[in-house]
Amino acid sequence: MTDIHPRGVATLEQFSVYRWRWPALAVLLVAEAMDMLDALIATIASPAIRADLGGGASTMQWLGAAYALAMAVGLITGGRLGDIAGRRRMFLIGATGFTAASLACAVADSPGMLIGARGLQGLFGAIMIPQGLGIIKEMFHGRELGQAFGMFGPVMGLAYVGGPVFAGWLIQLDPLGAGWRTIFLINLPLGVCALLGGWRFLPESRSPDRPRLDLVGVALASLAALLVVYPLVQGRELGWPAWTFGCLGAGIATFALFGWYESRVAKAGGDPLVVPSLFRKRAFAGGLAMGTVFFAAVAGFSLVLSLYLQLGLAYSPVQAGLASLPWSAGLILGFVALHFAEKRTEPGRAVIQSGTVVMAAGIAAFIATLDADPTGWRLAPALVLTGLGMGLIMGPFFGTVLSAVDPHESGSASGTLTAVQQLGAALGVAVLGTVLFGSLGGADHLAPGTPGAFTGPMEVTLWVEVALLAATLLASWFLPRHGHPQEH
Repeated sequence: MTDIHPRGVATLEQFSVYRWRWPALAVLLVAEAMDMLDALIATIASPAIRADLGGGASTMQWLGAAYALAMAVGLITGGRLGDIAGRRRMFLIGATGFTAASLACAVADSPGMLIGARGLQGLFGAIMIPQGLGIIKEMFHGRELGQAFGMFGPVMGLAYVGGPVFAGWLIQLDPLGAGWRTIFLINLPLGVCALLGGWRFLPESRSPDRPRLDLVGVALASLAALLVVYPLVQGRELGWPAWTFGCLGAGIATFALFGWYESRVAKAGGDPLVVPSLFRKRAFAGGLAMGTVFFAAVAGFSLVLSLYLQLGLAYSPVQAGLASLPWSAGLILGFVALHFAEKRTEPGRAVIQSGTVVMAAGIAAFIATLDADPTGWRLAPALVLTGLGMGLIMGPFFGTVLSAVDPHESGSASGTLTAVQQLGAALGVAVLGTVLFGSLGGADHLAPGTPGAFTGPMEVTLWVEVALLAATLLASWFLPRHGHPQEH
């Protein structure tokens, strides 16, 4: 069997027989877990952080927003840097910076220092994460690619759902006597594992034509993402002043300008940041649309569920995390069902659509369970059903969307797809959070333990969630029938 030294540049044929590809996949999964956990855990720890470091309500808001904003702004560029300088090299740079930024978060002695370190985490995460999808797309093909992405999805989903539980447990257990700082210190051993494993197992790969970095495209994409994400994150806290809508409009216009400029660069024979040909591929364009509304639905439901459990039912962070465990259990069931389905057929559009219907049924069951005196046990069946549907969607999602992407487009495609995931999550948090607190009539200051006041607003909010899943179902028709990757 042909082998490749990890520091060597491999051809696609060499990648297909690279004997270390499964250990390399494990390294990439560790990196993905770090990113997903850090996107979530600061929200659970924000009251303890505020009590220790001071600051106002905006401090708690920016603990999560700084990470998401930096990640969304940098993801497209991060994927392109892998095409140019090498995906293994950029992965190692990103993992090093992410680990160092985590240490900076753990030793922060002021809100400003912590928020700045969170922004650095997001920027280095934007360099690290897109390389994983690009390397996977080139190391695996055929049925093995579906299996690789099938492992990628569970790690993302379990980290997303289990992150709050893990964060609450760490804060309460306080194993190092460091309080909330423990949630950032946990990244140090994970980061070291990612670095050592990446150095040993990841093969180098880059686009064969060594494109140049499109600096104007970088500026336009970053500005457009900033103009969209910033008002979505800050708008609710500021009462949605007129300038937030102006920013959103300017962001959409800047994205249009970015698309026009990238097409012009491509026609002139240059190296655009996002390859325009991607948007002429049905699987990828449909995946962007579907990913936006699906991840909006997932992030929005995660937010309102946490608010309902902690504000409405007066659960502590640990209790709220435990009450959401049925969601994790359903997610695992979804991945198990997907595993057995893969033995019979290549998962693709039909599986994703089935998962969307199941997830919507779970949300409808949750609505039916709401009353003036709900309990975690009564909500559990609906959460299991919701998680089951989510697992059926997330498992084949990336493999199906990237099924028509050529190897030289993988860095650009993976960065763009992951950036849309972050933008969709920000949109979901903004929309569903606004609907919930708007329906409460400004009663977000209610004392914990008033479930009756939350029943009606939760019903309204969750029907918006069902509408997002309906949009997900419609967008899924643009995906290919099967997720089997094309051979290039």
